[in-house]
Amino acid sequence: MARFTPLKRDVLDSLADEFLHNYGKGRTFLAVDGVDGAGKTHFADALAERLGRNGHAVFRASIDGFHRPRAERYVKGPDSAEGFYADSFDYDLFRRVLVEPFRLGGSAGFVTAAWDVARDTAVEMAWQTGPQDATLIVDGIFLNRPQLRGLWNYSIWLEVPREIADARLTTRDGAPAAQRYLDGQALYLAEADPRARATAIVDNSDFDHPRRIFADSC
Repeated sequence: MARFTPLKRDVLDSLADEFLHNYGKGRTFLAVDGVDGAGKTHFADALAERLGRNGHAVFRASIDGFHRPRAERYVKGPDSAEGFYADSFDYDLFRRVLVEPFRLGGSAGFVTAAWDVARDTAVEMAWQTGPQDATLIVDGIFLNRPQLRGLWNYSIWLEVPREIADARLTTRDGAPAAQRYLDGQALYLAEADPRARATAIVDNSDFDHPRRIFADSC
């Protein structure tokens, strides 16, 4: 079992309790959104554990498991910010094999990943089922874009200064985000305003000490 600092545990438990109070029954969807380097996967994994601490069924997925093939992602050119924003992910596949069957419940099978972006190949789909009351937590970029509006019961936006995000990306990938990615995320922020659409905003500058913040006090 993961160990959390008291503050982190308190923030996660508060979010989990709020979510379950409002969306504890049926099949529900929770998004963890943010720029590259915000710590989305790390945060979503930790939240999933706390959300399931009293037996609530939780499933995890990342939009990274639904990338398009490399040839489609770069059809507008290797430096195209518009291409990064518009062509990175296969949202039709995401809905077809994960969202819609998960929403159906019962014996409908769903898969939480369909594409290996590192190998640029489809993965063997591992079909799952779950109980009637269950939550799917999805992490990734662009989750509040127009194509996905109306999907999420609850959305968390992770707030992180650019310099911290760059430092994390350098540690993870050996370099900060390329301009294609920075500009593509700027297009997303301008079009979707995900911070305003989020149910909760969390300052995730410190992995061990996340802090919920409120838009009307920022």
